[in-house]
Amino acid sequence: MKPFLRTAAHTILILFALVTAPFTTLSARAEPVDLLLVLAADVSRSVDHQKFLLQREGYAAAISDTQVLEAIRSGMNGKIGLMFIEWSGVAAQKIVIDWAVIDGPGTARRFGDQLVEAPRSFADRTSISGGIEFSVAQFKRSPFQATRRTIDISGDGTNNAGRDVRLARDEAVAQGITINGLVILSERQVPWNPEHTNPPGGLAHYYRENVIGGPGSFVVAAEGFQSFGRAIVKKMIAEIALLHPVAGSRRR
Repeated sequence: MKPFLRTAAHTILILFALVTAPFTTLSARAEPVDLLLVLAADVSRSVDHQKFLLQREGYAAAISDTQVLEAIRSGMNGKIGLMFIEWSGVAAQKIVIDWAVIDGPGTARRFGDQLVEAPRSFADRTSISGGIEFSVAQFKRSPFQATRRTIDISGDGTNNAGRDVRLARDEAVAQGITINGLVILSERQVPWNPEHTNPPGGLAHYYRENVIGGPGSFVVAAEGFQSFGRAIVKKMIAEIALLHPVAGSRRR
């Protein structure tokens, strides 16, 4: 190779190294956690104010629960990466709290305080598929590294907007992501679409067949505030510590 060509090639390699170095460094410095967990809450029109508060306050309390914190501390790294999103219609998804490390009472309390204070995002149709797709995209921009990635979908109705939810689920599972479900049971049917909140076989059955996926995925049903709070705590412990699903849940 002629001298000037050798010099030019060497210069190009140096420039390439300088350009890619920041990305390599960023990846190498990504903070290791035991689990990346997206809490994805339904805020569609069928979710009235009571159900909305049920989700917000229930998750806020569960994150600071002593048993949940013990499960987090029991991991190899003693911490998880957590974020909270709300979803509704096809293009209605929002990050309420971005990725944060939960490693003890202080970080858990801050996350919970932010959660209860944030305004409601939407009141549109119910696109569970859109919620799953949006959640999957968040893992790619996480500043943390983990071998386990889980989406926790809570909702009170069937998918009635956007893509077939089973396609979105299958695509997420193919990437190694687990999807668990927390269904909010409705005593009263939605007048304009009674099967939305009470489909044939029940909403928990619908979630088992159409929403959840991945190894050990499961569905938990909640009927009221106390039931919802207990269900979140037990489900988060199962997700964090890789325990068996709680009593009353249904495994896929």
